Amino acid sequence: MDSTGWHAHRRARKDSERYATVRRGADGKFQAVEEVIPLPDGGQFIGGFHPPASPSPGTPPPVPPKPYRTGYFTHSPTHTRPNYSDYATGSSQLEQTASTSTASHLSQLSPVERSRAQRIARMEPHLQFMVGPLLCYDTVDEDGLWHGAALIVTADSGSVYEPYPVLTYQWDPEEPATPPGKPRGARSFDLGPHPADPHATALSGVALDSDTNNFNGDRKRNPDQTQHVTGQEIYVYAGNGGTFTFWRFLIQLQLGENELRIKYSINGGMQLSFFVPARNQNMRWAAHSCNGFSSGVNQDDFRGPGFKTGYDPMWIDLLQKHAQEPFHVLVGGGDQLYCDSLTREPEMQDWVTRTKPEEKKSHPLTPEIAQCIDRFFFNHYCSSFRNGAFARANSSISGVFPRPSGSTRLPLTKRIDGFGSYPDDLQRSPVFSAIGSRGYFFFLLFQCFINPNIDGLDDRRGYHVCKSLILGAPGPYVGTPSHSRLSYLGPNVWMVLLDCRAERRKDQVCSPFEYQKVFDRLKYLPAAVEHLIVQIGIPIAYPRLVFLETALDSKFNPLTALGRTGALGLGSFVNKFNAEAELLDDLNDHWTAKAHKKERNWFIQQLQGFAKMKRTRVSFLSGDVHCAAVGELKTLVRGNGGKTNRAVEAPPATDFRYMINVVTSAIVNTPPPNGVITMVSTLATKTHKTMHYAETDETMIPLFSHEPDGTPRKQNKFVMGRRNWCAAWWDSQTGEMVFDIRVEKEKGMGDSVSYPVRAPPPQWIPG
Repeated sequence: MDSTGWHAHRRARKDSERYATVRRGADGKFQAVEEVIPLPDGGQFIGGFHPPASPSPGTPPPVPPKPYRTGYFTHSPTHTRPNYSDYATGSSQLEQTASTSTASHLSQLSPVERSRAQRIARMEPHLQFMVGPLLCYDTVDEDGLWHGAALIVTADSGSVYEPYPVLTYQWDPEEPATPPGKPRGARSFDLGPHPADPHATALSGVALDSDTNNFNGDRKRNPDQTQHVTGQEIYVYAGNGGTFTFWRFLIQLQLGENELRIKYSINGGMQLSFFVPARNQNMRWAAHSCNGFSSGVNQDDFRGPGFKTGYDPMWIDLLQKHAQEPFHVLVGGGDQLYCDSLTREPEMQDWVTRTKPEEKKSHPLTPEIAQCIDRFFFNHYCSSFRNGAFARANSSISGVFPRPSGSTRLPLTKRIDGFGSYPDDLQRSPVFSAIGSRGYFFFLLFQCFINPNIDGLDDRRGYHVCKSLILGAPGPYVGTPSHSRLSYLGPNVWMVLLDCRAERRKDQVCSPFEYQKVFDRLKYLPAAVEHLIVQIGIPIAYPRLVFLETALDSKFNPLTALGRTGALGLGSFVNKFNAEAELLDDLNDHWTAKAHKKERNWFIQQLQGFAKMKRTRVSFLSGDVHCAAVGELKTLVRGNGGKTNRAVEAPPATDFRYMINVVTSAIVNTPPPNGVITMVSTLATKTHKTMHYAETDETMIPLFSHEPDGTPRKQNKFVMGRRNWCAAWWDSQTGEMVFDIRVEKEKGMGDSVSYPVRAPPPQWIPG
């Protein structure tokens, strides 16, 4: 194992040991590792943020791991309580320099301009934000009506709900979507204001785009169209800090001749904006996955000069591209939230530290553990979704998230990963099952803005608030039906977002019922659709690791045997739940695993039949593996003796079997160790014969012929082990679907290099 993997593994092990000792407060209750407090004044104020309330007198502090500085907070490898002393000392030198620069710019303006630039929008009635606003895209119906929603979570103790919160959105049909003359593409590390980010300052970003950061909504001329939506209460979380309300605002917009910039605010507060396409315009969209760091990874290693955290650089890069040419949709490919730190909560320690798998399976779900699981998910979502550039993206680009958040992909350093890929008896055990079911519930709340108890489980037209929803069968472990989606991305492009987690078992990705529902819905796609993007989370055309699966699964595997005894320091080689090899559930989680081979091949063949009959190009989009790659499926061409003769391959445009699998991962997390990248790259040169029986060949595309700095690559042209995300659009000149994988040029610097790949238009006769 190289240094990256070794150090992360070592840090994760030490952190686990620190958290094994639990503490109780003066009131006798456990102290949460992660606890999020409401934001004062709705998060909108000058000069940073006010200090939170001090800990209760006499309350012993939790035992923290070795900290490291990231901006205002002192962090451990997982989020911990804030370091309260930092609030008094103010920002770091870099932040002070940025503030000084911004203030210098403001000093050159007239008094009226200075006042307007720094004026704070006061919400009336007042709301105390926990997180939000977040945006979610649904679909566009046959009448050209855009459907989406916004979500906020507010602390009841500091909010006024008389009347209920109101979202106001407005637009000018004649205003260009990107105002001319604005330096929207100017590079900046400063994220600007945000109503629910404790790091936000009212002075931030005004020098870049005063129109975007116009707090009170004043304009030289008022928009022509204005709509008001009253919030709907969809859930109330009750915790030690009181009660917190989830408010959903449904947004509907009639698409017109022009692309539109939609400006919105809640209760007259800070104005934000997002973009919608013209009626006959195919959308521009961005895709990402793995928005977090694995256990033991020091995120400061990925924080370049000028950035507050290691989370921000690639998100800043995405936002810069959004400023130059706005995205209409943000597609989350899975692992939007890393939940490793759940196992560090004090109530979980009695379960986590059980050494025998049978003891874990029989451990009761106590009221304390059940409360802890809900508290963790609520706090962790609020903390992660309200900070930094990710929060800006969530409030300025409407998102679609088909796959529940997981945890990590770095071998040997994770906690709970691949839910559904463990043995059946473990998945059905009380504690493990509760983690999965409550995790899925909060995923639906925070990422889909859905509460099944409020919205019901009927996806027939007109019966559910989500128009694009396709409900599958109840998951065997989460107890809730899978929530897949079929969404409009333009007259020529649609996307099916397959829920590959709710129904997951060790031997199943999706149930036959879910597949049937999805394919029944696909039958009714409009005739003009030429591209169908299938978002599946995990790669479906990717190098095989069958030999590694076989070795790890063998009872004669010496590493697993030593890991179970803890000998030679290999205790973390096996997971803490069933003493199997830690990497094995990662491999079982993939479409290319032995257990999913039959299902995978069937699914591909069904899509081939759909593509041929409907004359629609099918492309796959996935993430998960912490590197970028592009797989390729195509018609097998046989020569003499049954051998492939590549010289006579059919042009991809006329081949209905031609499908690419764009793998974009991760936007935040560290790439796998170099040894893993080398192994996967070597396997990528192999042509797989898995589907030769179905006249289908499978290879990898050598997309990465050069390094991001321009240096030619002599080897490993198939896999790029750097952080990345993907921009996508339909090329109106060629009819191709363009997937532009944006690879980090230099670690932590916030710049990316383009590696585009194109899916050709369908040019065969349907039927």
